[in-house]
Amino acid sequence: MTQATIRPFGARPRANWIRLRTIILLRWFAICGQLIAIAVAEVFYRLQLDLGLCLFAVGASVIGNLIATFIFPENKRLSERENLAMILFDLLQLGFLLFLTGGLHNPFALLLLGPVTISAAALSLRSTLVLCSVAIVIVTVLASWHHPLITEAGDVLRIPSLFVFGHWIALIIAIIFTSAYSRRVTSEIHSMADALAATQMALAREQKLTDLGGVVAAAAHELGTPLATIKLASAELLSDLKDQPELAEDAALIRDQADRCRDILRDMGRSGKDDLQLRQAPLETVILESAEPHMERGKQVHLVHLTNGAQPMIQRKPEIIHGLRNLIQNAVDFAAGQIWVEAGWDTREITVRIIDDGPGFPPQMLGRIGDPFVRRRTGFPVSGIRPEYEGMGLGLFIAKTLLERSGATLRFANEMQERGGHASSGAIVQVSWPRHQLEATPEEMTRPLGANARFTL
Repeated sequence: MTQATIRPFGARPRANWIRLRTIILLRWFAICGQLIAIAVAEVFYRLQLDLGLCLFAVGASVIGNLIATFIFPENKRLSERENLAMILFDLLQLGFLLFLTGGLHNPFALLLLGPVTISAAALSLRSTLVLCSVAIVIVTVLASWHHPLITEAGDVLRIPSLFVFGHWIALIIAIIFTSAYSRRVTSEIHSMADALAATQMALAREQKLTDLGGVVAAAAHELGTPLATIKLASAELLSDLKDQPELAEDAALIRDQADRCRDILRDMGRSGKDDLQLRQAPLETVILESAEPHMERGKQVHLVHLTNGAQPMIQRKPEIIHGLRNLIQNAVDFAAGQIWVEAGWDTREITVRIIDDGPGFPPQMLGRIGDPFVRRRTGFPVSGIRPEYEGMGLGLFIAKTLLERSGATLRFANEMQERGGHASSGAIVQVSWPRHQLEATPEEMTRPLGANARFTL
Protein backbone atom coordinates (compact mmCIF):
# COMPACT_ATOMS: atom_id res chain seq x y z
CA MET A 1 0.00 0.00 0.00
CA THR A 2 1.23 3.49 0.63
CA GLN A 3 4.75 3.23 2.05
CA ALA A 4 7.39 5.66 3.14
CA THR A 5 9.89 3.86 0.91
CA ILE A 6 8.03 4.69 -2.29
CA ARG A 7 10.00 7.12 -4.37
CA PRO A 8 8.20 9.14 -7.04
CA PHE A 9 9.36 8.46 -10.57
CA GLY A 10 9.84 12.16 -11.05
CA ALA A 11 12.12 12.54 -8.05
CA ARG A 12 15.17 12.92 -10.27
CA PRO A 13 15.70 16.40 -11.73
CA ARG A 14 13.40 17.00 -14.65
CA ALA A 15 15.81 19.57 -16.05
CA ASN A 16 17.77 16.59 -17.37
CA TRP A 17 14.90 15.95 -19.77
CA ILE A 18 15.45 19.21 -21.73
CA ARG A 19 17.52 18.95 -24.89
CA LEU A 20 20.13 21.53 -25.80
CA ARG A 21 18.54 21.78 -29.25
CA THR A 22 15.31 23.08 -27.70
CA ILE A 23 17.11 25.89 -25.87
CA ILE A 24 19.11 26.78 -28.99
CA LEU A 25 15.98 26.94 -31.14
CA LEU A 26 14.15 29.17 -28.64
CA ARG A 27 17.18 31.44 -28.42
CA TRP A 28 17.26 31.83 -32.22
CA PHE A 29 13.64 32.99 -32.10
CA ALA A 30 14.56 35.48 -29.38
CA ILE A 31 17.55 36.74 -31.39
CA CYS A 32 15.38 37.27 -34.49
CA GLY A 33 12.82 39.15 -32.42
CA GLN A 34 15.45 41.39 -30.87
CA LEU A 35 17.01 42.21 -34.23
CA ILE A 36 13.59 43.04 -35.72
CA ALA A 37 12.73 45.29 -32.74
CA ILE A 38 16.07 47.16 -33.04
CA ALA A 39 15.65 47.57 -36.80
CA VAL A 40 12.08 48.90 -36.47
CA ALA A 41 13.08 51.35 -33.74
CA GLU A 42 16.07 52.55 -35.74
CA VAL A 43 14.57 52.71 -39.25
CA PHE A 44 10.90 53.45 -38.81
CA TYR A 45 10.80 55.42 -35.55
CA ARG A 46 14.25 57.05 -35.88
CA LEU A 47 15.14 56.39 -32.24
CA GLN A 48 18.71 57.25 -31.28
CA LEU A 49 19.86 53.89 -29.92
CA ASP A 50 23.40 52.94 -28.95
CA LEU A 51 23.41 50.60 -31.92
CA GLY A 52 26.90 49.23 -31.30
CA LEU A 53 26.14 48.04 -27.77
CA CYS A 54 22.72 46.72 -28.81
CA LEU A 55 24.27 44.64 -31.58
CA PHE A 56 26.98 43.54 -29.12
CA ALA A 57 24.26 42.20 -26.75
CA VAL A 58 22.52 40.35 -29.58
CA GLY A 59 25.87 39.13 -30.93
CA ALA A 60 26.70 37.57 -27.58
CA SER A 61 23.60 35.38 -27.89
CA VAL A 62 24.49 34.52 -31.50
CA ILE A 63 28.03 33.49 -30.52
CA GLY A 64 26.72 31.44 -27.59
CA ASN A 65 24.29 29.63 -29.88
CA LEU A 66 26.94 28.92 -32.51
CA ILE A 67 29.36 27.56 -29.93
CA ALA A 68 26.68 25.31 -28.42
CA THR A 69 25.63 24.11 -31.89
CA PHE A 70 29.12 23.14 -33.11
CA ILE A 71 30.63 21.82 -29.88
CA PHE A 72 27.79 19.76 -28.41
CA PRO A 73 25.56 17.14 -30.10
CA GLU A 74 21.99 18.17 -30.82
CA ASN A 75 20.53 15.44 -28.64
CA LYS A 76 22.52 16.47 -25.56
CA ARG A 77 20.41 16.57 -22.38
CA LEU A 78 21.26 19.54 -20.22
CA SER A 79 21.93 19.08 -16.53
CA GLU A 80 20.35 21.25 -13.85
CA ARG A 81 23.37 23.56 -13.67
CA GLU A 82 23.67 23.82 -17.45
CA ASN A 83 20.00 24.75 -17.77
CA LEU A 84 20.38 27.31 -15.00
CA ALA A 85 23.41 28.81 -16.74
CA MET A 86 21.64 28.99 -20.11
CA ILE A 87 18.50 30.66 -18.73
CA LEU A 88 20.52 32.98 -16.50
CA PHE A 89 22.55 34.09 -19.52
CA ASP A 90 19.35 34.84 -21.48
CA LEU A 91 17.94 36.78 -18.53
CA LEU A 92 21.09 38.90 -18.13
CA GLN A 93 21.35 39.48 -21.88
CA LEU A 94 17.74 40.68 -22.03
CA GLY A 95 18.27 42.87 -18.99
CA PHE A 96 21.34 44.48 -20.59
CA LEU A 97 19.42 45.08 -23.81
CA LEU A 98 16.58 46.73 -21.88
CA PHE A 99 19.16 48.84 -20.02
CA LEU A 100 20.30 50.19 -23.41
CA THR A 101 16.76 50.85 -24.63
CA GLY A 102 14.87 52.73 -21.91
CA GLY A 103 14.61 50.30 -18.99
CA LEU A 104 11.06 50.06 -17.64
CA HIS A 105 10.01 52.79 -20.10
CA ASN A 106 10.39 50.10 -22.77
CA PRO A 107 7.20 47.98 -23.09
CA PHE A 108 9.34 44.93 -23.92
CA ALA A 109 10.32 44.80 -20.23
CA LEU A 110 7.50 42.23 -19.87
CA LEU A 111 9.72 39.71 -21.66
CA LEU A 112 11.68 39.32 -18.41
CA LEU A 113 8.86 37.02 -17.27
CA GLY A 114 9.75 34.45 -19.96
CA PRO A 115 12.98 33.01 -18.49
CA VAL A 116 11.49 33.03 -14.99
CA THR A 117 8.42 31.08 -16.10
CA ILE A 118 10.56 28.52 -17.95
CA SER A 119 12.75 27.99 -14.89
CA ALA A 120 9.71 27.47 -12.65
CA ALA A 121 8.38 24.81 -15.02
CA ALA A 122 11.64 22.95 -15.65
CA LEU A 123 14.18 23.59 -12.90
CA SER A 124 14.42 22.88 -9.21
CA LEU A 125 13.08 25.19 -6.53
CA ARG A 126 16.58 26.44 -5.69
CA SER A 127 17.34 27.36 -9.30
CA THR A 128 13.95 29.04 -9.65
CA LEU A 129 14.57 31.13 -6.55
CA VAL A 130 17.97 32.18 -7.92
CA LEU A 131 16.48 33.28 -11.24
CA CYS A 132 13.55 35.06 -9.57
CA SER A 133 15.97 36.96 -7.33
CA VAL A 134 18.12 37.96 -10.32
CA ALA A 135 15.02 39.05 -12.25
CA ILE A 136 13.82 41.21 -9.34
CA VAL A 137 17.26 42.82 -9.06
CA ILE A 138 17.28 43.53 -12.81
CA VAL A 139 13.80 45.09 -12.67
CA THR A 140 14.83 47.23 -9.71
CA VAL A 141 17.99 48.43 -11.47
CA LEU A 142 16.12 49.18 -14.70
CA ALA A 143 13.59 51.28 -12.80
CA SER A 144 16.30 53.80 -11.83
CA TRP A 145 19.27 53.35 -14.17
CA HIS A 146 19.03 53.02 -17.94
CA HIS A 147 19.83 54.76 -21.21
CA PRO A 148 16.80 56.86 -22.19
CA LEU A 149 14.96 56.46 -25.46
CA ILE A 150 15.62 59.60 -27.58
CA THR A 151 13.79 60.45 -30.77
CA GLU A 152 15.36 61.90 -33.89
CA ALA A 153 14.23 65.37 -32.77
CA GLY A 154 16.01 64.98 -29.43
CA ASP A 155 12.90 64.37 -27.33
CA VAL A 156 13.23 61.86 -24.47
CA LEU A 157 10.51 59.20 -24.39
CA ARG A 158 9.65 58.97 -20.72
CA ILE A 159 6.49 57.92 -18.89
CA PRO A 160 5.50 59.52 -15.54
CA SER A 161 7.34 58.34 -12.45
CA LEU A 162 4.13 57.02 -10.96
CA PHE A 163 3.70 54.68 -13.94
CA VAL A 164 7.32 53.57 -13.68
CA PHE A 165 6.73 52.71 -10.02
CA GLY A 166 3.56 50.84 -11.04
CA HIS A 167 5.46 48.90 -13.70
CA TRP A 168 8.13 48.00 -11.16
CA ILE A 169 5.58 46.71 -8.63
CA ALA A 170 3.60 44.90 -11.34
CA LEU A 171 6.69 43.15 -12.71
CA ILE A 172 7.84 42.00 -9.27
CA ILE A 173 4.37 40.65 -8.47
CA ALA A 174 4.19 39.00 -11.89
CA ILE A 175 7.61 37.35 -11.41
CA ILE A 176 6.56 35.88 -8.06
CA PHE A 177 3.03 34.93 -9.11
CA THR A 178 3.84 33.40 -12.50
CA SER A 179 6.70 31.42 -11.00
CA ALA A 180 4.57 30.05 -8.18
CA TYR A 181 1.62 29.37 -10.49
CA SER A 182 3.72 27.68 -13.17
CA ARG A 183 5.62 25.58 -10.64
CA ARG A 184 2.45 24.48 -8.87
CA VAL A 185 0.64 23.46 -12.04
CA THR A 186 3.70 21.70 -13.44
CA SER A 187 4.21 19.87 -10.16
CA GLU A 188 0.59 18.66 -10.24
CA ILE A 189 1.00 17.42 -13.83
CA HIS A 190 4.25 15.62 -13.04
CA SER A 191 2.80 14.01 -9.90
CA MET A 192 -0.21 12.76 -11.81
CA ALA A 193 1.98 11.41 -14.62
CA ASP A 194 4.23 9.62 -12.12
CA ALA A 195 1.27 8.14 -10.26
CA LEU A 196 -0.36 6.95 -13.48
CA ALA A 197 2.92 5.29 -14.46
CA ALA A 198 2.96 3.54 -11.08
CA THR A 199 -0.64 2.45 -11.65
CA GLN A 200 0.25 0.95 -15.02
CA MET A 201 3.17 -0.90 -13.43
CA ALA A 202 0.95 -2.26 -10.64
CA LEU A 203 -1.66 -3.45 -13.12
CA ALA A 204 0.98 -5.03 -15.37
CA ARG A 205 2.48 -6.82 -12.37
CA GLU A 206 -0.92 -8.15 -11.31
CA GLN A 207 -1.64 -9.32 -14.86
CA LYS A 208 1.75 -11.01 -15.11
CA LEU A 209 1.18 -12.83 -11.80
CA THR A 210 -2.20 -13.99 -13.05
CA ASP A 211 -0.67 -15.19 -16.32
CA LEU A 212 2.13 -16.94 -14.44
CA GLY A 213 -0.44 -18.72 -12.32
CA GLY A 214 -2.11 -19.91 -15.50
CA VAL A 215 1.19 -21.28 -16.77
CA VAL A 216 1.68 -23.17 -13.50
CA ALA A 217 -1.82 -24.64 -13.67
CA ALA A 218 -1.32 -25.67 -17.28
CA ALA A 219 2.06 -27.26 -16.44
CA ALA A 220 0.56 -29.21 -13.55
CA HIS A 221 -2.20 -30.49 -15.82
CA GLU A 222 -0.04 -31.36 -18.82
CA LEU A 223 2.75 -33.08 -16.83
CA GLY A 224 0.35 -35.17 -14.76
CA THR A 225 -0.08 -37.89 -17.39
CA PRO A 226 3.62 -38.50 -18.19
CA LEU A 227 4.46 -38.55 -14.48
CA ALA A 228 1.74 -41.13 -13.88
CA THR A 229 3.20 -43.22 -16.72
CA ILE A 230 6.71 -42.94 -15.20
CA LYS A 231 5.35 -43.98 -11.80
CA LEU A 232 3.53 -46.99 -13.27
CA ALA A 233 6.55 -48.12 -15.27
CA SER A 234 8.89 -47.73 -12.29
CA ALA A 235 6.52 -49.73 -10.08
CA GLU A 236 6.49 -52.59 -12.61
CA LEU A 237 10.29 -52.47 -12.87
CA LEU A 238 10.57 -52.57 -9.10
CA SER A 239 8.39 -55.69 -9.02
CA ASP A 240 10.41 -57.39 -11.77
CA LEU A 241 13.82 -56.56 -10.23
CA LYS A 242 13.32 -57.96 -6.73
CA ASP A 243 16.23 -60.38 -7.30
CA GLN A 244 18.55 -57.56 -8.40
CA PRO A 245 18.84 -55.18 -5.38
CA GLU A 246 21.01 -52.57 -7.08
CA LEU A 247 18.66 -52.13 -10.05
CA ALA A 248 15.62 -52.34 -7.78
CA GLU A 249 17.06 -49.46 -5.74
CA ASP A 250 17.30 -47.32 -8.88
CA ALA A 251 13.71 -48.16 -9.86
CA ALA A 252 12.52 -47.22 -6.37
CA LEU A 253 14.39 -43.91 -6.66
CA ILE A 254 12.64 -43.16 -9.98
CA ARG A 255 9.26 -43.94 -8.40
CA ASP A 256 9.96 -41.73 -5.38
CA GLN A 257 11.12 -38.82 -7.52
CA ALA A 258 8.04 -39.12 -9.71
CA ASP A 259 5.91 -38.91 -6.55
CA ARG A 260 7.88 -35.86 -5.48
CA CYS A 261 7.32 -34.16 -8.84
CA ARG A 262 3.61 -34.95 -8.58
CA ASP A 263 3.41 -33.35 -5.12
CA ILE A 264 5.32 -30.25 -6.25
CA LEU A 265 3.05 -29.77 -9.27
CA ARG A 266 -0.02 -30.33 -7.10
CA ASP A 267 1.08 -27.56 -4.72
CA MET A 268 1.91 -25.25 -7.60
CA GLY A 269 -1.39 -26.00 -9.29
CA ARG A 270 -3.31 -25.00 -6.16
CA SER A 271 -1.91 -21.48 -6.45
CA GLY A 272 -2.32 -21.35 -10.22
CA LYS A 273 -5.16 -19.64 -12.03
CA ASP A 274 -6.51 -20.69 -15.38
CA ASP A 275 -7.77 -17.50 -17.01
CA LEU A 276 -10.09 -19.34 -19.38
CA GLN A 277 -11.96 -20.94 -16.51
CA LEU A 278 -11.79 -18.05 -14.05
CA ARG A 279 -12.64 -15.08 -16.19
CA GLN A 280 -15.88 -15.00 -14.21
CA ALA A 281 -16.26 -15.77 -10.52
CA PRO A 282 -18.80 -15.22 -7.73
CA LEU A 283 -18.50 -11.87 -5.95
CA GLU A 284 -17.47 -13.60 -2.70
CA THR A 285 -14.65 -15.44 -4.46
CA VAL A 286 -13.19 -12.24 -5.89
CA ILE A 287 -13.41 -10.50 -2.49
CA LEU A 288 -11.81 -13.48 -0.73
CA GLU A 289 -8.97 -13.57 -3.27
CA SER A 290 -8.39 -9.84 -2.69
CA ALA A 291 -8.39 -10.18 1.12
CA GLU A 292 -6.47 -13.46 1.39
CA PRO A 293 -2.93 -11.97 1.58
CA HIS A 294 -4.01 -9.92 4.63
CA MET A 295 -6.05 -12.52 6.53
CA GLU A 296 -3.10 -13.66 8.68
CA ARG A 297 -1.63 -10.31 9.73
CA GLY A 298 -2.89 -10.30 13.30
CA LYS A 299 -6.18 -8.52 12.53
CA GLN A 300 -9.60 -10.13 12.13
CA VAL A 301 -11.03 -9.65 8.66
CA HIS A 302 -14.77 -10.36 8.53
CA LEU A 303 -16.44 -11.03 5.18
CA VAL A 304 -20.12 -10.08 5.46
CA HIS A 305 -23.02 -10.46 3.02
CA LEU A 306 -25.59 -7.70 3.28
CA THR A 307 -27.88 -9.36 0.72
CA ASN A 308 -29.40 -12.84 0.77
CA GLY A 309 -29.81 -14.94 -2.32
CA ALA A 310 -27.62 -16.03 -5.18
CA GLN A 311 -24.44 -14.03 -5.61
CA PRO A 312 -23.81 -12.29 -8.90
CA MET A 313 -21.16 -13.77 -11.16
CA ILE A 314 -18.78 -10.91 -11.93
CA GLN A 315 -15.89 -10.41 -14.30
CA ARG A 316 -12.67 -11.39 -12.59
CA LYS A 317 -10.36 -8.56 -13.63
CA PRO A 318 -6.83 -7.97 -12.27
CA GLU A 319 -7.57 -4.27 -11.67
CA ILE A 320 -10.55 -5.13 -9.44
CA ILE A 321 -8.56 -7.65 -7.38
CA HIS A 322 -5.53 -5.37 -7.05
CA GLY A 323 -7.64 -2.32 -6.22
CA LEU A 324 -9.67 -4.09 -3.51
CA ARG A 325 -6.48 -5.66 -2.14
CA ASN A 326 -4.88 -2.23 -1.73
CA LEU A 327 -7.95 -0.89 0.08
CA ILE A 328 -8.07 -3.90 2.40
CA GLN A 329 -4.35 -3.57 3.11
CA ASN A 330 -4.83 0.07 4.02
CA ALA A 331 -7.63 -0.91 6.42
CA VAL A 332 -5.50 -3.66 8.00
CA ASP A 333 -2.57 -1.25 8.41
CA PHE A 334 -4.59 1.21 10.49
CA ALA A 335 -7.23 -0.99 12.17
CA ALA A 336 -7.10 -1.55 15.91
CA GLY A 337 -8.12 -5.18 15.46
CA GLN A 338 -11.23 -5.54 13.31
CA ILE A 339 -11.92 -5.09 9.60
CA TRP A 340 -15.27 -5.70 7.92
CA VAL A 341 -15.61 -6.27 4.19
CA GLU A 342 -19.30 -6.03 3.37
CA ALA A 343 -20.76 -7.04 0.02
CA GLY A 344 -24.22 -6.12 -1.17
CA TRP A 345 -26.12 -6.09 -4.42
CA ASP A 346 -29.47 -5.33 -5.96
CA THR A 347 -30.84 -5.21 -9.47
CA ARG A 348 -28.96 -2.02 -10.30
CA GLU A 349 -25.75 -1.93 -8.25
CA ILE A 350 -23.02 -4.05 -6.66
CA THR A 351 -21.38 -2.52 -3.60
CA VAL A 352 -18.36 -3.45 -1.48
CA ARG A 353 -17.71 -1.55 1.76
CA ILE A 354 -14.39 -1.83 3.62
CA ILE A 355 -14.61 -0.67 7.24
CA ASP A 356 -12.01 -0.69 10.01
CA ASP A 357 -12.02 0.26 13.68
CA GLY A 358 -8.92 2.44 13.45
CA PRO A 359 -8.59 6.23 13.85
CA GLY A 360 -10.19 6.92 10.46
CA PHE A 361 -9.04 9.28 7.75
CA PRO A 362 -7.70 12.71 8.78
CA PRO A 363 -10.76 14.97 8.49
CA GLN A 364 -8.78 17.72 6.76
CA MET A 365 -7.63 15.23 4.09
CA LEU A 366 -10.97 13.62 3.22
CA GLY A 367 -11.42 15.80 0.17
CA ARG A 368 -7.95 14.93 -1.17
CA ILE A 369 -7.92 11.16 -0.64
CA GLY A 370 -7.04 9.48 -3.90
CA ASP A 371 -4.66 12.22 -5.03
CA PRO A 372 -1.09 10.97 -5.62
CA PHE A 373 1.80 11.86 -3.29
CA VAL A 374 -0.38 13.42 -0.58
CA ARG A 375 1.31 12.96 2.78
CA ARG A 376 -0.56 12.64 6.02
CA ARG A 377 -0.33 15.84 8.03
CA THR A 378 2.02 15.55 10.95
CA GLY A 379 -0.56 16.77 13.47
CA PHE A 380 -2.87 13.77 12.95
CA PRO A 381 -2.24 10.90 15.40
CA VAL A 382 -2.16 7.29 14.25
CA SER A 383 -2.24 5.87 17.79
CA GLY A 384 1.24 4.43 17.44
CA ILE A 385 0.04 1.65 15.14
CA ARG A 386 2.73 2.29 12.58
CA PRO A 387 4.90 5.20 13.73
CA GLU A 388 7.11 4.87 10.66
CA TYR A 389 4.14 5.10 8.29
CA GLU A 390 4.28 8.41 6.48
CA GLY A 391 2.07 7.57 3.51
CA MET A 392 2.32 9.25 0.14
CA GLY A 393 -1.23 8.50 -1.04
CA LEU A 394 0.14 6.50 -3.97
CA GLY A 395 -1.44 3.19 -2.91
CA LEU A 396 -4.88 4.72 -2.54
CA PHE A 397 -4.42 6.53 -5.84
CA ILE A 398 -3.54 3.25 -7.57
CA ALA A 399 -6.53 1.50 -6.00
CA LYS A 400 -8.88 4.34 -6.92
CA THR A 401 -7.59 4.56 -10.49
CA LEU A 402 -7.77 0.81 -11.11
CA LEU A 403 -11.26 0.47 -9.65
CA GLU A 404 -12.56 3.50 -11.53
CA ARG A 405 -11.17 1.94 -14.71
CA SER A 406 -13.49 -1.02 -14.07
CA GLY A 407 -16.46 1.37 -13.80
CA ALA A 408 -16.53 1.79 -10.01
CA THR A 409 -17.33 4.87 -7.96
CA LEU A 410 -15.44 5.30 -4.66
CA ARG A 411 -16.49 7.19 -1.54
CA PHE A 412 -14.22 7.78 1.48
CA ALA A 413 -15.68 8.71 4.86
CA ASN A 414 -15.38 8.38 8.63
CA GLU A 415 -18.39 7.04 10.47
CA MET A 416 -19.44 5.91 13.94
CA GLN A 417 -20.67 2.30 13.82
CA GLU A 418 -22.47 0.02 16.27
CA ARG A 419 -20.82 -3.38 16.01
CA GLY A 420 -20.61 -6.25 18.45
CA GLY A 421 -22.61 -4.37 21.06
CA HIS A 422 -20.23 -1.41 21.24
CA ALA A 423 -19.70 1.74 19.24
CA SER A 424 -16.59 1.98 17.09
CA SER A 425 -15.33 4.61 14.71
CA GLY A 426 -13.11 4.17 11.71
CA ALA A 427 -12.60 4.67 8.03
CA ILE A 428 -15.13 3.55 5.46
CA VAL A 429 -14.42 3.04 1.78
CA GLN A 430 -17.42 2.26 -0.39
CA VAL A 431 -16.89 0.89 -3.89
CA SER A 432 -19.96 0.74 -6.13
CA TRP A 433 -20.36 -0.61 -9.67
CA PRO A 434 -23.39 -0.52 -11.96
CA ARG A 435 -24.43 -4.17 -11.97
CA HIS A 436 -24.76 -4.39 -15.74
CA GLN A 437 -21.14 -3.18 -16.12
CA LEU A 438 -19.54 -5.62 -13.66
CA GLU A 439 -21.71 -8.72 -13.88
CA ALA A 440 -20.80 -11.40 -16.40
CA THR A 441 -23.45 -11.84 -19.04
CA PRO A 442 -25.14 -15.23 -19.59
CA GLU A 443 -23.46 -15.44 -22.99
CA GLU A 444 -20.02 -15.09 -21.39
CA MET A 445 -20.79 -17.79 -18.78
CA THR A 446 -22.12 -20.32 -21.32
CA ARG A 447 -19.67 -19.63 -24.12
CA PRO A 448 -17.32 -22.62 -24.88
CA LEU A 449 -13.87 -22.04 -23.46
CA GLY A 450 -11.88 -23.61 -26.26
CA ALA A 451 -8.17 -24.29 -26.03
CA ASN A 452 -6.00 -22.56 -23.47
CA ALA A 453 -4.34 -19.50 -24.97
CA ARG A 454 -0.55 -19.27 -25.02
CA PHE A 455 0.82 -16.80 -22.45
CA THR A 456 3.38 -14.22 -23.52
CA LEU A 457 5.62 -13.41 -20.53
